Amino acid sequence: MNRIYFLYLLILLLGIACTPAKKLRTSLPIQIEKSTAFSKSFTGFALYDPAKEDMIYEHNSDKYFTPASNTKILTFYTSLMVLDEFLPGLQYVKQGDSLIFWGTGNPAFLHPYIKGDEGVFKFLKNAKEDLYFCPNNFQDSRFGSGWAWDDYPYYYQPERSPFPIYGNVILMERDTLNKGFEVHPPFFNNYINFNADLGGEKPKITRGEFNNDFEYNAQAVTGIGYFKEIPFKYSDDFVVDLLRDTLKKNVQLLDVNILPDVFEESSELYISNQNELYRFLMQHSDNFIAEQLMLMCSNRLFDTLNVEMAIEYAKDSLFRDLPDEPLWVDGSGLSRYNLFTPRSIIKVLEKIHKKLPEEKIFAIFPAGGVSGTIKEWYAGENGSYVFAKTGTLSGKHCLSGYLKTKKGKTLIFSFMHNNFKGSSTPLKREMEKILKGIYEEY
Repeated sequence: MNRIYFLYLLILLLGIACTPAKKLRTSLPIQIEKSTAFSKSFTGFALYDPAKEDMIYEHNSDKYFTPASNTKILTFYTSLMVLDEFLPGLQYVKQGDSLIFWGTGNPAFLHPYIKGDEGVFKFLKNAKEDLYFCPNNFQDSRFGSGWAWDDYPYYYQPERSPFPIYGNVILMERDTLNKGFEVHPPFFNNYINFNADLGGEKPKITRGEFNNDFEYNAQAVTGIGYFKEIPFKYSDDFVVDLLRDTLKKNVQLLDVNILPDVFEESSELYISNQNELYRFLMQHSDNFIAEQLMLMCSNRLFDTLNVEMAIEYAKDSLFRDLPDEPLWVDGSGLSRYNLFTPRSIIKVLEKIHKKLPEEKIFAIFPAGGVSGTIKEWYAGENGSYVFAKTGTLSGKHCLSGYLKTKKGKTLIFSFMHNNFKGSSTPLKREMEKILKGIYEEY
């Protein structure tokens, strides 16, 4: 009897010793801490099993890193918790023959890529009252703290605003079969001029930092085909002009310090494009939508649009239990002032996992080999096994999200790399190899 019991106990112990988690705790230190590719950067990593509430492995997971667009993971969860399923498109009040309206920060109004409810356009277009736009619920700056001021003409940095229109960008496209280029919306044709002094062998289109004077060179109308997105300079007067042209009716600026809650009968107009906004946010890593979502959260909470107020609320109410307090300054991750730890990102991803069913999470996050910013990476033999958000600035690359193992287990991971020179490709190759090994092993 004793011999049988001893053999049974030995088999049990050997089984425990060879569990997948045990194997990973043995193999991952060698793969990560001894990696030649990672040796050129400051690297952090954490791997967590949410079903067992077990942190399988950590390396520098308590150290702070610049997260870049991994910041959008916090923005996404904040939006989930603060905003309703139907998002406010605008706030308004009717006073006699006047309709006064305020923006809610919703970025979907006539956005070139986000299709959804056209209710806001139809509402304003069909209104019988005189239209008055009041911008004074916006109490923020055009750019976030720590943004690069000279990135103002690039597609990834449109300005924050109370009532975005057309995604706050203009689109310019040249088809080599036609003359010149097309501009959308056509309203901006009045602001674009040829400048022979620009020169250059490639198409060039520039904009002044504090105005909407666009200039182009000869190659922009005679050379190769292209598609460009350029943010326009947002101002209240300019947007009213753009609204007049878009709606084909008179719109006036009401520049007085009144908010909707002053009126007893103020109303909101809702649109139902929440999931599309979230997918575009995460899969395209859209900075503009991230900032506007945080403005929408602020509007919901405080009746004013201010990203910092929304962040402070989220830190105090939603993220007080993070292992390490985040240094969080914007919604998009454009700022290098942001500092998070891998284990804190793991905690936020776990919160999302508890809030949403996996199929919805996996539809919103980029899927390895299939969609978004990891379409060219982390492809599985039988579909995606990595569903994760990238974050990239010069010298920074992060990847955090969910890994579905070969045995059907869901793990949460966060890779963060800072302070490397050159391309992030060697880091991606190494991460792909490690994540594939976890997929096979666990």
